[in-house]
Amino acid sequence: MTTTAGPEVASRVPADVAAPRGGREESGHAGPAMLFLAPFLVLYLAFIIGPALYMVVMSFFDTSLVKSGLGDFAGFGNYAEALRSADFWSSMWHTVWFTILTTPPLVVLAFLFALLADRVRRGRAFFRLAFFLPYILPSAVVALIWIWLYTPALGLLTKVVTGLGLPEPNWLGDPKLAMWSLAITTVWWTLGFNFVLYLAGLQEIPRDLYEASSMDGASPWNQVTRITIPMLSRTTTLVVVLQVIASLKVFDQMYIMTSGGPNYATRSVLEYIYDIGFTDFRTGYAAAASTLFFVVVLAVSAVWLFLTRRQEQQGV
Repeated sequence: MTTTAGPEVASRVPADVAAPRGGREESGHAGPAMLFLAPFLVLYLAFIIGPALYMVVMSFFDTSLVKSGLGDFAGFGNYAEALRSADFWSSMWHTVWFTILTTPPLVVLAFLFALLADRVRRGRAFFRLAFFLPYILPSAVVALIWIWLYTPALGLLTKVVTGLGLPEPNWLGDPKLAMWSLAITTVWWTLGFNFVLYLAGLQEIPRDLYEASSMDGASPWNQVTRITIPMLSRTTTLVVVLQVIASLKVFDQMYIMTSGGPNYATRSVLEYIYDIGFTDFRTGYAAAASTLFFVVVLAVSAVWLFLTRRQEQQGV
């Protein structure tokens, strides 16, 4: 039976309980929130949005480091020159090739190592630290370590290869091996970030699912393929997109270890932009190339947003 409160009951209900909070009280919290956000917003506008807008404006002018001001108006001339430049497309292909070499192992190995570290009973903290520790090293330190490992006749990897009776490779001096060598370095260096993301995702999976499946006779392989991988679909999407964006923005290890060589075989698009802007002093043209590259990265981000929205709609 449903009963309704009479007027005498409603009259005894306090006003602040009976009536919902008005917009005036809710808006009262907006002031302190904006005050806390103000330093971040100021820095974000000054160092992210402002320079990005200035880059777009500068891309339409023949701006140079050797003369003041924006220079002469070039319109879309810088963009047309970049799209016709064989060097620009060559550096873009090197960037894409590097992304192809690094993304699959950085996703698959991170998942496998996270799975092992999550299920190990002893030394779990040690394995987590061991996999994540290289990621906190500065790029210069990582480059020096691997330059020593790749040094001909002296490097550890060279001695291992020659000890097996194989010819001595020129890891960073051979155009066919240089990109692979940089990819190996990057996988060793940045694996820890994806490892932590997968480890966090594994800890969110209810253990009851594994216990129930084991009682039904499911093997460890079936548990991984039928429970773990589907439950980590959103984490995998995040890891793949973040890794693609990070690989597309490669610069440090290439610039330190090979300087784009040999014979520009490892020059990424960011290093091409750097050379044009700070070696040839053509900052207007470099800004146009940067804008084109920004569109590529933005497209990858849009794909991730689309996949995330689709997974949310499907309830994955």
